[in-house]
Parts: sequence; structure tokens; C-alpha cells
Amino acid sequence: MQPWLAIVIAIGTAVVGAVVGIIVNNSVAKKKVGSATEQAKHIVEDAIKTAESAKKEAIISAKEEIFNLKKEADFDIKERRKEVSRLERRIQQKEESLDSKLEAIERKEQALQDKHTAVDKLREEQQKALDGQLAMLEKIAGMTREDAKAELLGRLDSELAHETAVKIAEYEEKFRDEADVKARDILSLAIQRCAADHVSEISISTVQIPGDEMKGRIIGREGRNIRTIEQLTGVDLIIDDTPDVITISGFDPVRREIARIALEKLVSDGRIHPARIEEMVEKAKREVDGAIKQAGERAVFETGVHGLHPEIIKLLGRMKFRTSYGQNALRHSIEVSMLAGVIADEMGVDVTMARRAGLLHDIGKSVTAEVEGSHVALGVEIAQKYRENKDIIHAIEAHHNDVESVSALDFIIQAADAISAARPGARREDVENYIKRLQKLEEVAGDFEGVEKTFAIQAGREVRIMVKPEVVDDDRMKILAREIAKKIEGELDYPGQIKVSVIRESRFIDYAK
Repeated sequence: MQPWLAIVIAIGTAVVGAVVGIIVNNSVAKKKVGSATEQAKHIVEDAIKTAESAKKEAIISAKEEIFNLKKEADFDIKERRKEVSRLERRIQQKEESLDSKLEAIERKEQALQDKHTAVDKLREEQQKALDGQLAMLEKIAGMTREDAKAELLGRLDSELAHETAVKIAEYEEKFRDEADVKARDILSLAIQRCAADHVSEISISTVQIPGDEMKGRIIGREGRNIRTIEQLTGVDLIIDDTPDVITISGFDPVRREIARIALEKLVSDGRIHPARIEEMVEKAKREVDGAIKQAGERAVFETGVHGLHPEIIKLLGRMKFRTSYGQNALRHSIEVSMLAGVIADEMGVDVTMARRAGLLHDIGKSVTAEVEGSHVALGVEIAQKYRENKDIIHAIEAHHNDVESVSALDFIIQAADAISAARPGARREDVENYIKRLQKLEEVAGDFEGVEKTFAIQAGREVRIMVKPEVVDDDRMKILAREIAKKIEGELDYPGQIKVSVIRESRFIDYAK
């Protein structure tokens, strides 16, 4: 047999087998589908029967639930109706009670109205009787009502003046008994424990020169040397007929000190020309800066105040060259710091805070030559800038009463500042200002009624007032002294305190013949 014939036969056999298999499988599948359809019908029928049974049971259960809910609702409604009925009965009872109370109130109001009417009638009768009595009294006394009232008020004023004077005397005596001894002890102890020297300086400095020939060299050709010195230092050089002396004038003490040192170096060196002047002025500036720093550090060490900002220490050092009424500002601040510490220790106040506030109370004076404003405002600004304690800032602001003193520290700084400034020899005052201050003191004291003469004595620390005895009596003297003292406090600026003495003198003169 040929090979290709065998292949054809094999393929045909495979095709016939495949067809037969497909036919057989289709027949089996049809039988299975028929069986599944029958089963599905049975399942659906069973499900329908089960659903109908469940529906009947749910309807029965729902009817039972509705019946129960209706029963509960009927019970609730019945109970609520009972409660409403009970509340209605209570409201009715309250209304009846209120009606009875209103009736009682109306009866009381009527009774009160009757009483008011009776009282008004009695008041009218009393007024008529009083008017009759007053008319009879006026007729008997021979005075009108206004005259009698004026006399009574006059008597009352005199009695009140007497009582006021007595009370003032009692309170002052009590205050002195309690405070005078203690205050004197504290202040005397503070002054004894702190003694400081004071140097009187003004707005000029002098430099000694070996001879008048040096004046010409300092002036220079066509004045170029003196102009250079004045431009570099910001001061004025006064070269006059005074032998062997050159005067330096300027309101800035630091610039004046730089000019003095530079001029002394130039005189000592002998070489005076613009380039050399510039060199010496620079050296003098460095020396003054060093002296400022040392002075500030020495003040901090001397007072025991630590933790100050380096810039504040420099500002303290600048106060070495600042004076107030001839009193050195730095020595004054150190003295106030020491006094404040002693007073605070005696009073039980923080000594460290008191010393710090005393040292910084005049810090604004270090910049008053360059910055416009009062030294108090500038001092507050500096303290705020370098984050000082708020109590210290307030003490700085209050030490001249720019703001009201509110703490013991404020009063301590005020007292220490007054002690340092007012003690004899602490400050210098020119004659003109001194005389004006005394005249103003006498004028203020003489503005009161009954004052005859005023005398300012003891360098303005006491004012004596002579009063007219026929105008001011003994009781009025005490009140007058208080009023004059208050007016002096409000209108005058003065160091320390001023004693007010009121003198009433009566003289009776007769002659034996």
C-alpha cells in the first residue's frame, strides 16, 4: 500500500471519530438540561410556598404589634389626661390664692393711702406751727432768717477751722512720733556710711604753656593750627592776654577733655602743624575712650552692681566729664547708689535693685550734649533699649516726679538723690539764680491773705512768714503753714526741703506817765 493512501485513510478515520463524538456529547447535554429544568421548577415552587407562609406569619406578627402599640398609646393618653387634670386643679387653686392676695394688697394700699393723707395733713399743721414759731423767734430776736443763718454758718466755720487745726496738729504729732526718729536714723546712717568728694567744674578748661611764644605757634600761620584744633575737637580756643594760659571753651565735657589732652601733648612735643594736630587728637580720643571705660568699670565695681550692658558702662564712664551745678555726675550717681543701698537695707527693700537704680537714675545726662530731650526721658529710653528691669525704669522716670511714685524703690531713689544734691557743698549755684530762687520763694509765701512779711533764710532752706494777728488767729496759722508748703512744692524747684515757719506776734504798748 502506498504511504500517502495510508495517511488519507488515517485522516478520514479521525474526522469520522470526531463527528461521532460531537453527536454523542450533544445528546448527553440535552438530557442533562432537561433534568436541570425539572429541578429548577421544583425549587421555585418550594420557594413560593415558603414565601407565602412567611408573609402570613409577618402579617399576623404586625397585627399583634399594632395592637400592643395601640394599647400602650391608650394607656399613655389616659395617664396624660389625669396629669393635665391635676395641673388644671393646681392652677385653679393658685389663681384663687392670688386673687385673695391681691384683695389683701389692695386693702393694705388703701390703708397706706389713708396714712399718707393723715401724714400730709400733720405735716401741713407742723409747717404752719413751725412758720409761726419762726415768725415769733424773728420778732423776739430782731433778726431775719437769713441773718440767723449767716451767723450760724460763721460760728460753724470758726468751729470747723479750730477742729481742723487740732486734727492736723494731732496727726502731725502722731506722724512725727512714729516716723521722725526712724527717718532720721536711716538718713543719718546712710550719709555717714557714704561720703563722696565733689569737684566743681564749669564749661571751660585751661592748659598751661611754657611762654607766650607758644601761643603764636598754636595759632599758626594765618590761624591754620587753631582752626584745625577747633574743627577736629569741636571746641573754642581762647587765646588772650592771660600769661602762660590757653582757655578751652565748650559745653561738651568729653570734647573739651579731648582738646585739653591733645593740646597738652602738642605743647609738650613742640611740633605743631595740622598733620601733627590730627595725630594728637586721635591719640587723645583713644585715651579719653579708655578713661571712660575705666571710669564706668570703676563705678560698677565700687557700687557692687553687676550684669550691666557694656554700652551702659561706657555711658556711665562718660558721666565722669559731666557736671550739674558743679557736682560731678558720675560721683553723684555713685553716691546716690550707695545711699539708696543703705536706705533700702534699713527699710527691708532689695538692696541690689536699689543700688542699680541709684547708679542709673541720671544715665540720660551722658547723652544730653548730643541728643535733644530731658535727661529723665533719655535715661528711660536708654534703660528700655538695654532691657533693664521695669521697676528700675520706673524709678528713673519718677526720680524728678515726672510720673507718680508707686513703689518703695521710687521713694528711696528720690530721697537718695535729694540727699546727695542738697547736702552742703554738694552743688554750686550762681549768684543770679540763687537770688531769683529766694525772691520767688518769698513771693509764693506772700501771696496768701493775712501775710505781712516774708523772709527767705538759711540759703533758701527756710522761709519765715510774719502774719497780721488781727487777720490770722492761732488755729488759722497751722492751716496757713500747710497751704504755703503745698504751694511751694507745686510751683518751685529746689534741692532738699524748705522749712515753713509762720509767726504771729501781738504787741501792746502803753506809757506810764
